[in-house]
Amino acid sequence: MRRAARGREVGGDVDLAIEVEADPDDALVLRIIDRDQEAFEDVYTRHAAAVYGVARRVLRDPALAEDVAQEVFLDFWRRPERFDGSRGALQSWLVTIAHRRSVDVVRSAAARRSVYVDVVDDLGPPSEDAQDATLRRAEADTVQHALAALPTDQRRALLLAYWGGHTQVEIAALTGVPVGTVKSRVFGGFRRLRTLLCAAGEGPSGGAR
Repeated sequence: MRRAARGREVGGDVDLAIEVEADPDDALVLRIIDRDQEAFEDVYTRHAAAVYGVARRVLRDPALAEDVAQEVFLDFWRRPERFDGSRGALQSWLVTIAHRRSVDVVRSAAARRSVYVDVVDDLGPPSEDAQDATLRRAEADTVQHALAALPTDQRRALLLAYWGGHTQVEIAALTGVPVGTVKSRVFGGFRRLRTLLCAAGEGPSGGAR
């Protein structure tokens, strides 16, 4: 709720009256509780830039910031009754949640990154989700030798993607680089790995020579 002071002169004295002005978000929240999608879209239009901005400053990655912002608004749509207008403005509440979740993403990525520091030295079998036939058919020792010949950045990206089962957005958080860089490393690394496996007689172009 917003308040505005106004004065009027009464018998030479100024009579101050407090006029209470309703916050538009209060009515929108009530409509969202009643599952009004148009009201939700209005809230998103009003506050999406602020929520994304906070996430972007913490995460420094546009894709991760977009994910966090979408999660904040999606959770608000699911449980709008959690917002208590008596404790502050809706934008402040949404921004606080975005900041908290962004910090959680950074902390989680740091913790998980420490687990994968020695992943190259501890190569295990590929996960069930590894889809590429080249990696599934190749002998583990041949693949390991081929991986060892790749640049470190490409090797780590492939290990996280194919053996770790991580998405490119997750890899970006784990390695601290933009999603676009991850895509480039995965594509370039897989292309070089495929060439090395073909040369070793394990690629899709032929069997052992």
